Amino acid sequence: MEDYLEINRKAWNDRTEFHIASEFYNQREFLQGKNSLNEIELSLLRAIQNKKILHLQCHFGQDTISLSRLGAIATGVDFSDKAIDFAKKTAKELKLDTQFINCDIYSLPHFSNEKFDIVFTSYGTIGWLPDLEKWANIVAMFLKPGGKFIMADFHPVVWMFDNNFKEIQYRYFKDEPIIEELTGTYAEKNAPISRKEISWNHSLSELINSLLKQNLELNEFHEYDCSPYDCFNETVEINPGKFRIKHLKNKIPMVYSILATKKP
Repeated sequence: MEDYLEINRKAWNDRTEFHIASEFYNQREFLQGKNSLNEIELSLLRAIQNKKILHLQCHFGQDTISLSRLGAIATGVDFSDKAIDFAKKTAKELKLDTQFINCDIYSLPHFSNEKFDIVFTSYGTIGWLPDLEKWANIVAMFLKPGGKFIMADFHPVVWMFDNNFKEIQYRYFKDEPIIEELTGTYAEKNAPISRKEISWNHSLSELINSLLKQNLELNEFHEYDCSPYDCFNETVEINPGKFRIKHLKNKIPMVYSILATKKP
């Protein structure tokens, strides 16, 4: 297989500056104090004052910094050097002690040996990873006994469709890597960038079983028929901050969330 890490790192480096400048991420309001976390993940995070939180695949750090603003001791990890450089700059500008690590998730043990109260990841993350058992091992490795794993992400059913949600294009279950040549980006669809990406679809059973094998106990699992982000084609806003695919209405799940605990 081609070097998926370097191909995807380049893709995320190329899109980062467009994301920072986009209305989608609205960095101006974020700098003024807007919290970037959504109701779905906040309902699972709950009271996080003074909790040590590891945020996996944090992009350019808005959610990680939002965790700090809520009183957590937050560390974000991402493989895009451009995104992490900007995250560090933002934290310094806001006079926050949010920490950031630039590495891919599988390499994290080479950069840190800390243990955390919470490991957190959200929205568009595991599809970039070929091996969920290896990923779940990282989650467990960095959790304290009794620590919580919290995840919110787009439902794997969403990734079965073509870009305009007209037909089923991909298998629900993991198969060969999905290799695509794409233009634009979800946060700025007309951005003048072209990129190659390599991703994988992961079923919910693959995800949940990978966590259970690492001595994590599943406490809560939820599915939602709308997305907090307007990042797909053919969307309609059904309520403020809640989006569906217009012609599919409420017929498909769009997001799921997980709360699991590492057993002592």
